[in-house]
Amino acid sequence: MIEDPADPRLADYVGLSDSDLRRRVEHGRGIFIAEGELVIRQLFASPYSVRSVLVTPARYERLRDVVGGAPVFVAPLPVLEAVAGFALHRGAVASASRLPPVDPSALLAGARTVAVLEGLNDHENIGAVFSNAAALDVDAVLLSPTCADPLYRRSVRVSMGWVLRVPFATVAPWPEGLATVAAAGFELVALTPGAAAEPVTSLDGRRGRIAVLLGAEASGLSAGALRAVHRCIRIPMRAEVDSLNVATAAAIAFHRLSAAGDVPRPRE
Repeated sequence: MIEDPADPRLADYVGLSDSDLRRRVEHGRGIFIAEGELVIRQLFASPYSVRSVLVTPARYERLRDVVGGAPVFVAPLPVLEAVAGFALHRGAVASASRLPPVDPSALLAGARTVAVLEGLNDHENIGAVFSNAAALDVDAVLLSPTCADPLYRRSVRVSMGWVLRVPFATVAPWPEGLATVAAAGFELVALTPGAAAEPVTSLDGRRGRIAVLLGAEASGLSAGALRAVHRCIRIPMRAEVDSLNVATAAAIAFHRLSAAGDVPRPRE
């Protein structure tokens, strides 16, 4: 039982509510944090190597079946909260090592449907997009260099750990790197509220490989990205509503594609 929040074994977990500190610490050490019992279970089922787990005694009993040989630090909840810097009601966090960057071409080789995100800097939206991708049979997610970190704690938590199970890679340079996606045989389809775009039902009866491009809610897709796409689609909505939340819009598009005759495949 660890009683001292300053115990050096807990260094990976210090200041979890300080986003600037965490950005420096996590990228400097090549780590990320998973929070909550369900997310930690996903972590142990993922390709990532677990460095340690920090839990309350009650949460340790609930996670005993999955933690295996990983170092486990058990501490009272006040100690967890003093280390993390906020009320850690879930009573369980884990630290894991990041994987080396993935070549986007390696993900495209075995994929049929991919999501491509440009400029998404809201961690919760990114997490929700990954959760939707997992649920609706999207094989991989590609990100522009301006997207927020998918492995930031809030993204991982909102995705319910699915960001750890859905492969992703960064496309650079941007938007020139989109040519690589097209060269791999994907039709690039932009999701946009533009009036000239085709209705989302045009995705029904899809043929071939499709990459769905999604931009940030405020700015949308850049002119460079739009020049690279083969066609644009929109989700019909009331005229006085300018757009949907990006994760909601993504789920609708992903569903049209997954419902077009394919049987969703179980994820390993």
